Amino acid sequence: MYIKGTGMTKFGTSDKFSHQLAYQATQDALKDADTKFKDIDAVICSSLEFFSSIEKQRHFASMLSSMFKTNKPIIRVPAACAGGGNAVWFANQLGYDKVLVVGAEKLMTMKSSTITDEFMMAAEPFYEQPEGLNFPAQNAAVAQEYMFKYPETTHDHLALIAHKNHHNGFLNPKAKFFGKKVSLETIKNAPMVCSPLRLYDCSISVDGAAALVLTKDKTDIEIAGSDMCNDFLPSFERADNTSWDATKIASKNAYGQAKLTPEDINIAEVHDAFTSVELIAYEDLGFAKPGTAYKKIEAGYFNLDGKLPVNTSGGLKAKGHPISATGVAQMVEITQQLRNQAGDRQVTGAKIGLCQNIGGAGAIIATHILKKIGG
Repeated sequence: MYIKGTGMTKFGTSDKFSHQLAYQATQDALKDADTKFKDIDAVICSSLEFFSSIEKQRHFASMLSSMFKTNKPIIRVPAACAGGGNAVWFANQLGYDKVLVVGAEKLMTMKSSTITDEFMMAAEPFYEQPEGLNFPAQNAAVAQEYMFKYPETTHDHLALIAHKNHHNGFLNPKAKFFGKKVSLETIKNAPMVCSPLRLYDCSISVDGAAALVLTKDKTDIEIAGSDMCNDFLPSFERADNTSWDATKIASKNAYGQAKLTPEDINIAEVHDAFTSVELIAYEDLGFAKPGTAYKKIEAGYFNLDGKLPVNTSGGLKAKGHPISATGVAQMVEITQQLRNQAGDRQVTGAKIGLCQNIGGAGAIIATHILKKIGG
């Protein structure tokens, strides 16, 4: 399919409920697409509908039905932190001519301890949850395994990733950290969360929503490749966590559909829930050989002015991570970049972009490749 319109709220703290945020992002996407809601054939939405949220609502799809005053099909696709990306993948499998995809989440009304408990429900229930192996701890274990196998990589390289993303977020008016500079020294000396991950290695929970209008009619942005892949839920069931099979499989299939290679990608939004996850993504997506990503990080290869800019939006790290909206927001950023609409963070001449959205510690991953048509 093709992308006709995009919309996104500012990420941060909002006084709106998640369905209201979804409505706001949708209206922006419809306006951008010059399309009326009556012309939409179906809606694919994603939201986790947290038990502890002040919204006290477990029927997000029908809430949207009420908002839009419609009886059209509205299908909810929850997939933990990969909900948005999987909603886009699912929309691509349908036979409708015009589909609205929207992801939304409201997190900031919950206490940090409550959010942690809610997020833990996406972890393995018999070992990880009872032992308190939350996602910072899981990803710290993955980072330790990676650094043990490839000792040339240190926390200094993770700090450079965080610094890059905060630099980009500083330029993004929709980002949580818009206009706020964070020094490399601050990042390196931040409090330890779970070794080797420090505070600025971890993404931030926010309220937010993002939406896309997809169409079978040819526009200037084609979804040239789209795939998703599941893997074992607990990371300890995998033989090696220095690489995630789901990323490699989904990206290989997406590259194949698009008839492209990693060398063809001009820009990417990857799932930097933790800086170590972004580093591993560089290698799994084919942007660097196994164990060598640190060299390109040192060289500024993935910086805004580098050979392959990654997370120009600021990523989950600095833009914010509203769970189900994240994968859709990645598509919004790449679309705006390909349309030369990214303002101060615009990458010159970008024609092909990639989005990678992850749920859990590598448990479900969606990869999309967008291609600029003409111009």
